[in-house]
Amino acid sequence: MIRPTGIRSSVLARAAICALGAIGGVAAAQTYPSKPIQLVVPFSAGGDADMAARNLSAAAQGVLGQPVVVVNKAGANGAIGSVAVKNAAPDGYTLLVGRIGSQVLLPALQPKTTPYTWKDFTFIGILELNPVVCVVHPDSKYKTFHDLTDALRANPGKLTYSHSGPATVQNLAPQLLLSSLGLKPDAAVNVPYKGGNEVALAVLTKDVDFACNNLSSMTGLLAGSKLRPLVTTTPERLAQFPDIPTARESGLPRLETVIGWSGLFGPPKMSPEAVNKWAAALKQIAQDPKWIAGNANFGGIPHVLSPADTEAYISQGYTVYADLAARAGLQVD
Repeated sequence: MIRPTGIRSSVLARAAICALGAIGGVAAAQTYPSKPIQLVVPFSAGGDADMAARNLSAAAQGVLGQPVVVVNKAGANGAIGSVAVKNAAPDGYTLLVGRIGSQVLLPALQPKTTPYTWKDFTFIGILELNPVVCVVHPDSKYKTFHDLTDALRANPGKLTYSHSGPATVQNLAPQLLLSSLGLKPDAAVNVPYKGGNEVALAVLTKDVDFACNNLSSMTGLLAGSKLRPLVTTTPERLAQFPDIPTARESGLPRLETVIGWSGLFGPPKMSPEAVNKWAAALKQIAQDPKWIAGNANFGGIPHVLSPADTEAYISQGYTVYADLAARAGLQVD
C-alpha cells in the first residue's frame, strides 16, 4: 500500500513541477519589457522622425512601465540607423522609428546600394501621417488643381516646380502626378533646393510655378494665406484646412501614396510577445490626448495601424515608388 502511494505522490509532484514551469514560462514571456527600450531615429534631432519618436517615447513610458530612450543615429539618408536596428537582437529592446524616406524610398530608388530591403524589418505600426500639399502662389492663374493639370498637359516642359532632392516626396509627388496624367518625366522642369522651407519659399517668391511639399513646412504660410493650396494627399480632408480637396476627390487617388509618415519597426524575426505588447500599447496611445496634441505640434495626423496593416501599407507604397522609379528613370545609384 505504501509503494503505490509513493508512486502517486511522485507523479503528482512531477506534474506540479511541470505546471509551475509552464506558469513560469508564461510569466517570463509576459514580463516584457523588463528594462529600458531604445528607440533609434535614423535622422538628426529636430526633424519629423525625431519629434515623432520623442512624442511616442513620452506616451509609451507610462503604458509600458519602462523608460523609452530616443537615440539619434543619423547618416546616409537614414540607412545607418536602420541597419543598426536590422542587426540588433530581436528581443524588442532596440526599435526603429523610420520614415518613408528610409524605409521605402531608399530601397525603391537605390536598390543596389541600400543595405536592406523594405521587408527586412518586423512591422509594428504606423504612427502618424505627414501630408503633402500641392501649392501655388496666391496670384497664380491656377485657381484649382484641375487648372494646374490642364496647364501641364497643354504646356509640357514649361511649368516649373521646386523640390529638395531626387529621392524626396517633393520631387516624387510631381513625378507621380505627371505619370498619372500620362506625361513624360520632363513635362515639368524640376528646380532643386536644400530643404522643405526653401521649397515653399520658391513658390512664395514666384521662382517656380508650383510645389508639392510637406504640410509641416507650410502650415504657417497656408494659415496666413501666403500660398494657395490646390490638393492634399491625405485620404480625408485636413481638419486644420478643410477647404483643401483631396487627391481622390480630384480624380487622382494614386497621389495618396505620396505622403510622409512615421512608423515603428523592429529587427527581423522580433519576439512575437514584444510585437503584441507594442501593438496593444499603440492602440492605447492612439487615444492619449497628449500624444495626439504632440503630433499636431509637428504637423502629424494620428494614424495608428496594426502590424499586418502596416506591412500591407508599406508594401503598396514600395510597389508604387519602385514602378515610378523604373518608368521615370529615377534610380539614383
